[in-house]
Amino acid sequence: MTSGCNKLDIYDWLVDMDLPSNYKPFDIVEVRFKGSRKEFFVNTDNIYLEMGEMVAVEPNTGGYDIGHVSLTGELVRLQLKKNNTKAEDVVKKIYRKANENDVAKYEMAKDLEWETMHRARNLALELGLSMKISDVDYQGDKTKATFYYTAEGRVDFRELIKRMAEAFRIRIEMRQIGMRQEASRLGGIGSCGRELCCSTWLTDFKTVSTSAARYQNLSLNTLKLAGQCGKLKCCLNFELDSYMDALKDIPSNIERIETEIGVAYLQKIDIFKKTMWFSYPRAENWIPLSAEKVKEFAAMNAEGKKPAELGIVPDDEDEKEVAPDYENVVGQDSLTRLDDRNKKKRKKKKKSPNAAADKQEGTPKPKQETNSTAKPENRRPQQKSANSANNDGQPVKAQDGEAKDVNQAPRPKKRPNNNRNRRNNKPQDGGPKPEN
Repeated sequence: MTSGCNKLDIYDWLVDMDLPSNYKPFDIVEVRFKGSRKEFFVNTDNIYLEMGEMVAVEPNTGGYDIGHVSLTGELVRLQLKKNNTKAEDVVKKIYRKANENDVAKYEMAKDLEWETMHRARNLALELGLSMKISDVDYQGDKTKATFYYTAEGRVDFRELIKRMAEAFRIRIEMRQIGMRQEASRLGGIGSCGRELCCSTWLTDFKTVSTSAARYQNLSLNTLKLAGQCGKLKCCLNFELDSYMDALKDIPSNIERIETEIGVAYLQKIDIFKKTMWFSYPRAENWIPLSAEKVKEFAAMNAEGKKPAELGIVPDDEDEKEVAPDYENVVGQDSLTRLDDRNKKKRKKKKKSPNAAADKQEGTPKPKQETNSTAKPENRRPQQKSANSANNDGQPVKAQDGEAKDVNQAPRPKKRPNNNRNRRNNKPQDGGPKPEN
């Protein structure tokens, strides 16, 4: 039994229904043991049992075993029919409900399983047996232990049984299981993040082949397709029937289409959309075609005719986005909200006529005219031109070879700075000081 979903639980949908007054309950009860083992027992004493209760039952050999009631009532009749078992063939009985002594002995037996398994593995290594002991199941009265092992072929474990019987002082039973049954008993978490299907609800293990992965267009990577048991994942068969129905409308023997401009090869198939993607050699874009169109082109090639071309390569940016048919009441932002803005910007750039015309003519854009009379900020003074003035306000004539700036407007006259004139008219040594 796994810790999350109980092992192979069944929902009793008849438990809340009122039964007739003269109804006689079905006397067969389904009991679950460790792992995926379930067996049917006869409730000869008509003990009132509920799902989950611990009961002492009759085992295959002497003594008694402890298990949990998994199903009672009329649903047991359906389970017998599902397992192809007749009610007359069920002969083992339910002794009683488990008391305190039975539960204490059962817990002591379960505590010994881990140590017993490791000691048995060491004994198998000492004898050089090519087998792997994966699990041990003690009987409820601690008189018998069943060892489950996996091996590639037949193993002679007679000497191993003798040594284990001497070491553990109990009756030994060896049972060989497959890789899938081993994963079912041990349990675990799959690559999907959920508990293994074989350890929670899957009862029959069908063969899984690589053709199931081919039909679903999956990469044949053994690391991704294999489960924890080392075999192909059972979930490859879950959707196989849907893929097989969808593949009936898609041609399977068409790998290339000959056209007048070249030969196009098949690259990808979208099974449920019934779309096939072709591309020409040394071409970056793929051309989507419907299955009916591909059949039409294949019929033309069979007659010796060639179509002009396959079609037009679609532009992803020109595709119209389909608005969702629901309202975003949660208020979550879309992961592609920034991509939509970038698409709109690219579309505006493409549709602007001035940008396209300038690109074709190759003429530079005219510079914006600046007001020359505006006072420049944080700039160094330019060289004096013909229309500029000196500090005293007198115009300076342009020298020979110096170009005149015709477009430049005359600068306004600066107010003379008395402090600068005083500094420039400083008398020399011995000269008279200017009067203030």
